[in-house]
Amino acid sequence: MNSSNDSGRIRSLDVIRGIAVMGIFSVNVVAFAMIDSAYFNPSAYGGASGASLFVWVANMLVIDGKMRSLFSMLFGASALLVIEKAEAAGLNGRAVHLRRMAVLLGFGLVHYYLIWFGDILTLYAVSGLVAFLFRRRPSYKLVILGSLFIAANMAFFAMFLAGQYQAELAAHAPHASRHALEVWNDGMGSLEPSASDIARDRALHLGSWTGFAAHNLARWGSVIGNTVIFIPETIGLMLIGMAAYRSGFLTGAWSDVQYRRAVGWGIGVGVVGSGAVAVADLVSGFDPIVLVGALVVVATPLITLQALGYAALIILLSRRGGAWWDRVAAAGRAAFSNYLGTSILASLIFYGWGLGLYGSVERWQAWLLAPLFWLVMLAWSKPWLERYRYGPLEWLWRSLSRGHLQPMRKPSAPRVAREGTA
Repeated sequence: MNSSNDSGRIRSLDVIRGIAVMGIFSVNVVAFAMIDSAYFNPSAYGGASGASLFVWVANMLVIDGKMRSLFSMLFGASALLVIEKAEAAGLNGRAVHLRRMAVLLGFGLVHYYLIWFGDILTLYAVSGLVAFLFRRRPSYKLVILGSLFIAANMAFFAMFLAGQYQAELAAHAPHASRHALEVWNDGMGSLEPSASDIARDRALHLGSWTGFAAHNLARWGSVIGNTVIFIPETIGLMLIGMAAYRSGFLTGAWSDVQYRRAVGWGIGVGVVGSGAVAVADLVSGFDPIVLVGALVVVATPLITLQALGYAALIILLSRRGGAWWDRVAAAGRAAFSNYLGTSILASLIFYGWGLGLYGSVERWQAWLLAPLFWLVMLAWSKPWLERYRYGPLEWLWRSLSRGHLQPMRKPSAPRVAREGTA
């Protein structure tokens, strides 16, 4: 696979991004279909046996956390690429990056408050501002700094969960006080929703869009909390992505032998670690402390390795190109449109202002929507980009960042004069 194409894009980044954006929806679809606690805890809602349990285990082994980590690393790599291109063109790289992050923050807030609580764009915009400060560090320092940021996030969650463990003991003690119950239910206890919690959640999501938006806006501070707790990890992943780009790993510059070694170690170690996490969750009976601690603390470095292993595997498999990989690359070029587009479509399928399927399907049934969405991404992205320079939301992001409308339609190919005509 060539590392770049005629438009100057690095093809491997587009291909990996295309796989990542498709993989992300396969876990996000559960959060669209049912109460958010079911994302971590399959016993909370949506089925924890049979086909639903199989889907949960499969996602835990293959997808959950891995595609988000890969997407975060690609964001760091792409941000560095944009900055370098801007500076090579004589522009102020700092100003270009700041404008892009400011506009992305606006998109993220709209997405969070008006469409879906699982927005990641706000987190990327804030983390991207911090990651920018380290852009000139050599690759090995970026890896060290990224690892330290990730370790700091793990330490934060470990301390938080230690406190939550004490809260769990107090809440489940004989004659537990009302205060102890409230502390637990406001924390990790929310992963074990009561029937009344589920009923309120269904009423919210099956009601009107105006009521949904008003509810989110009234809880405006929650976006700050949801963003802050994952900033260190996201910065760390972005820095590792910058290093992987600068070293040539993400651009396809490494040899097949090096990529095969990365596949073996990254995916091998990652799958074993994810399998151990799944077993721990099952043995604990999906205890909230174990669920979050195993995934967010213990498995985090293994997930990062597995994501890098996926990147190496995708580069190896796509080296020769082909029609399939052309479509995946197009989905990656339009990843921003595909990410927000899936949120809009999924909300129309599950929420009350659409088909209203929220809370009425099991986990495995909700997951069946993922392959259909993959097909949509692959079907529309390539024909669109054959006619236009950018995906629709990529164009809007670029235009708002630059302060004026960018050219959208590609120039028509010159017509070849017929034989015998002047």
